[in-house]
Amino acid sequence: MATRRPSQPAARHAPANAPEAAPRTQKQKHASALSRYQARRDFTRTPEPSGKGHGPISQYRYVVQKHWASRLHYDFRLEVDGTMKSWAVPKGPSLDPRDKRLAVEVEDHPVEYNDFEGQIPAGQYGGGRVIIWDRGIWSPLPGHEPRKGLKAGNFKFQLHGLKLRGNWALVRLKGTQAKAHWLLIKEKDDAARPVGEFSVTEALPDSVSAGLPLEAPLRLFLRRPCAKANHSPSSSPRNSLPSPTPCLQAPVIGCGS
Repeated sequence: MATRRPSQPAARHAPANAPEAAPRTQKQKHASALSRYQARRDFTRTPEPSGKGHGPISQYRYVVQKHWASRLHYDFRLEVDGTMKSWAVPKGPSLDPRDKRLAVEVEDHPVEYNDFEGQIPAGQYGGGRVIIWDRGIWSPLPGHEPRKGLKAGNFKFQLHGLKLRGNWALVRLKGTQAKAHWLLIKEKDDAARPVGEFSVTEALPDSVSAGLPLEAPLRLFLRRPCAKANHSPSSSPRNSLPSPTPCLQAPVIGCGS
C-alpha cells in the first residue's frame, strides 16, 4: 500500500501591492559605516569626535596621523563615501617603490577625525598621543574607481599632501593572510625616492597642523601652477623634500605631464 507523503506548506508570496523595502539613506549608510568606530569608544572620556554629525561627502580628503598607542604606527586615511577608510601602517609610508609597507585595514573613521590631534586617555581604545603627520587631498588614477578598487583589493590613487605626493597603490594580500592585510606601495614617478637616500618619516617627523586650518593645504595645492617635477636624486640632500609633482587643477583630476 502506497504511503502518502506529507503535504508541503504552500509557498507564501508577498501581496502584489506590498511596498518594496526602502533603500538605505546616505545618513543610514554613514551611521552603519561608523558603528564599529563608535562601539569601541567612550565619548564621555575620549576627546575623539563621535562622528554622529554627518560630515561632507566625497571631498577626497586624506590624512596621515602619527599615533603613539601601545606601539607607534601611522594611521593612513582616505575619504570615500563620507567616511575615512583607514589603515594602520606600523612602519609608516615610504617613498621607495621597492619598500612595500604593511597596512592593516581598521574601522572607518568620521571625516571630523581629520582635524584630531591630542591625547587619547589610557584605558581607552588606542590610548596615546596623536598628531597630524600629513594631510591634503587625493584623486583616483584614471580608470580606477575607488569602490571597485577597494572591493577588488587593488586601489590606485594620487596624493597631493604636504609630505606625500604622486602615485600610490593599496594592494590586499592574498593567500593565508587575513583580508585586512594590505601593502601600501609608492609607485615609480618623480616623487619617489630610495629609502637609503631619504626616509620621509625620519626626516619629517613632526605635525603639519600648527597654525594651518584644514582647508589651507587644499588651497595650497589648488592654486599652485603646474610644472614639471625637477628632481635629481644625485644632487638632492638626504633630508630635503622631493620637488613637487604636477599640481592638482581640480579636487579629483590631476594635471597631465
